[in-house]
Amino acid sequence: VPSLQGPRYVSPVPGGGFVVSEECGDVKVFMSSRKLLCSLSSKYGHQFGNPAGVCVDREGSILVADEQRRTVHLFPEHGAPICLVSTGLRRPAGMACSSSGHLFVADTVENCVKVFKYCVRPP
Repeated sequence: VPSLQGPRYVSPVPGGGFVVSEECGDVKVFMSSRKLLCSLSSKYGHQFGNPAGVCVDREGSILVADEQRRTVHLFPEHGAPICLVSTGLRRPAGMACSSSGHLFVADTVENCVKVFKYCVRPP
């Protein structure tokens, strides 16, 4: 995939595509054909500090850890971004979602993985 500016973390999305965080401060979503589908900064009007870990939950929402802002935001397919975690992170990096609605965030400053429950709807 050409024309990425400092790719950092990558995660698959439903339908065979993938999402990539970039050092330049953006997160891009690609289709299975590797064609750019959208930039989260442009689509949502969201300004990232330093996007790091990315993952996609069972509903297809994209979650992004921001190292600089020490937050995790959820970007639903439709609607506005939601800040899921705004405190308790020192330097969020890699992330993963479970099918039961748990979010796992590696915090590189505290040398641990923090677990958050964010999805209350049953599977």
